[in-house]
Amino acid sequence: MQNENRNDEAVSPVIATILMVAITVVLAGVLYVWAASLAEGNTDGNLALYAFGGEDATGSVTDGTDDDLVRITMSQGGDLNWASVSVKISVDNGAPVTCSNGDASGNCDLVEFGNTGDQFWSVGDGVTIVESGQDLCTSGSCVIKVTITDTREGKTLDESTAIAE
Repeated sequence: MQNENRNDEAVSPVIATILMVAITVVLAGVLYVWAASLAEGNTDGNLALYAFGGEDATGSVTDGTDDDLVRITMSQGGDLNWASVSVKISVDNGAPVTCSNGDASGNCDLVEFGNTGDQFWSVGDGVTIVESGQDLCTSGSCVIKVTITDTREGKTLDESTAIAE
């Protein structure tokens, strides 16, 4: 009878250890799945990091309707097809205006610089935003907020602010 008691006592810690290991493994799996779903939910499966910088364009801002306002350069990100890029500006917190890319259909135009021989906006390439038939910066100095959107994905890639003088 004493032998049976000792076996019961010896079995109990072994079973407890096995149960603790099993619970730890299951808990680790649950945490892994939860963390993975959180990470995927935050990026929609397509993590794209873009960075653009804005600066004053060359020349002074006048009361004319064809002034160079600001230059926007891509400093980080993958190639963007020009067909899926939309650039909007807001002058001094005004209503956003969509700039045209070569067809002169808006109040501002995009004049590409850098590698202009392809259909892509790449790192190092940029645009000069130019007034097109309307005096957008009437005060001689204005703050221009530029919003760059990937129209195919419907996502804002970056916003940049520059002062045109």
